[in-house]
Amino acid sequence: MQQVLTLCAAPGALTTDFVTKATELLTESCARIGEPHWLAHQEAVDIGFDAERPGDVLARLRAGLSNFPVDVNAGPQEGRRKRLLIADMDSTIIIGESLDELADHAGIRDRIAAITARAMRGELDFESALRERVGMLRGLPATTIDAVIDGLQLTPGADVLVATMKAMGAYCALVSGGFTPMTGAIRQRVGFDEDRANTLIVEDGALTGTVGEPILGRDAKLATLRELCTTRRLPLDSAVTVGDGANDLAMLEAAGMGVAFRAKPAVRDAAGFRIEHADLRGLLYLQGIEATEFAAPPIT
Repeated sequence: MQQVLTLCAAPGALTTDFVTKATELLTESCARIGEPHWLAHQEAVDIGFDAERPGDVLARLRAGLSNFPVDVNAGPQEGRRKRLLIADMDSTIIIGESLDELADHAGIRDRIAAITARAMRGELDFESALRERVGMLRGLPATTIDAVIDGLQLTPGADVLVATMKAMGAYCALVSGGFTPMTGAIRQRVGFDEDRANTLIVEDGALTGTVGEPILGRDAKLATLRELCTTRRLPLDSAVTVGDGANDLAMLEAAGMGVAFRAKPAVRDAAGFRIEHADLRGLLYLQGIEATEFAAPPIT
């Protein structure tokens, strides 16, 4: 079978009823179907298939399973396992937005979070929106950064995703429109090989309300993908990228596997792959990696 359909869901939520429905839809689409292969019990399954128009088949399956709490993705069977991971941080590897957490300490969370949401939906220019939000934090004690870092929570599955890909020989980079103190802490905690982000300018123990230039945004994320593929002598098809916001879309569209993770609608609709119900281990299932192959995360 040249194509593979992957269904994944929250642990314990993927029943045989979903698989039966998916096979019925495949049959109605005139696809040739292989036997279901479970990647994780009641969590993820692969179904190989052949069809003249795989994209049309996927659209039909997503429509037919839209009322089920299951992620529906499909792609070529060949080359599924990737050798480079580039991940966004905020609302992807970690829960929530680190800039909004800084704003919470300044007592202006609602004001800044509203701008963040619009920027992530692509309604505002990312770079301008970042400068505006950082400017609102002028005078905030630099020690607030440490308090925010202490409160950062990993998205479920983040550590297993990185540990497993590294165990299989992949290079893992955290590339964020956020800030280097946070990405550095998360890199060490999760085990990424490197991190790239923006710089908050601090003087006399307080934020100046400015950010280092040039700002790492949409174009820089795409440039990082291309750079790492070049330096590691990998084709773009060998990379998997994951993010949730408009500034992630370029790298999602360019990679061999671009995954919109619980993303804003415009990003979700444009990305080739999407995860709404599974946790970040879903990226491993999309690569055909079974739960029995998962690596233990680092002890921190």
